[in-house]
Amino acid sequence: MYNLLVKANGWGDSRDEMDSSRIFEYTEDYLERRFKTNDTIDINSLAKLPCLFIQETWHDGSQQNARVGYIVNAFKSKGAIKIEYAFDNSIPPLANEHLKEVAGEYGIADFEFSRTHWAVKDIDLYKVLLRYLKPRRQLPKVFEISDVERIEPSLISVMMPFAMAFDAVYEKLKAITSDLGLHCRRADDIWENPAIIQDVVSLIDHSRVIICDCTGRNPNVFYEIGIAHTLGRETILLTQNEHDIPFDLRHLRYIKYLNNNEGLEALGETVASRLRTLLNE
Repeated sequence: MYNLLVKANGWGDSRDEMDSSRIFEYTEDYLERRFKTNDTIDINSLAKLPCLFIQETWHDGSQQNARVGYIVNAFKSKGAIKIEYAFDNSIPPLANEHLKEVAGEYGIADFEFSRTHWAVKDIDLYKVLLRYLKPRRQLPKVFEISDVERIEPSLISVMMPFAMAFDAVYEKLKAITSDLGLHCRRADDIWENPAIIQDVVSLIDHSRVIICDCTGRNPNVFYEIGIAHTLGRETILLTQNEHDIPFDLRHLRYIKYLNNNEGLEALGETVASRLRTLLNE
């Protein structure tokens, strides 16, 4: 059994309140009778239950991740229940996308994600978490990645030297990904963080596939390949010269191409074929 607490503007200040009229919404009658007698809510008993804190779902996907936690203190105050709460930091944040996919396992109806309320669910929260919870990501110290992995299904990122000699290659990759209904980006397309490495890492972390051009043995590209492999992303290696593929990567397949009109057409066909295979997987 657990408390489901949903609120429009999210959680995180350790103190909040819920209008008394919203308590026991979407709660089975027998559970409400258990925790409410003659209009008196048994706050102390409710506070002993584990809690799932969710922010209302927004269409742009900007809502915070849900958290598992517990109520430290609760009391009535002018038509509301005020609570002091804490998150269980041993349990990683939960993406709302995950919760909506398996909402029935948590006893949550779809419309509950867009309604501020406090429900009690006759579900073993931790049993469900054990079934679906992924291990917490190991977080790096040099740059930041989000606690919850969020891959954009149509995003393809390209890692290559920022030089004019590669502009035609990038334009060809953008054209073939667009034909496949995908969105292709390079780190110099964005400027969202003061440090460029953070933009690069965020781009890799959100991408479904990473295309990396090893031509010229650019150390930045090699570093980015390492990040992509560590994050478990599918990678497609390109090169104009097979000797530019480092020894540690030569066991992997790569695409060799010529940087001319005919060569770029052949490159586009080969990359498109590989992307179709990865998307079908």
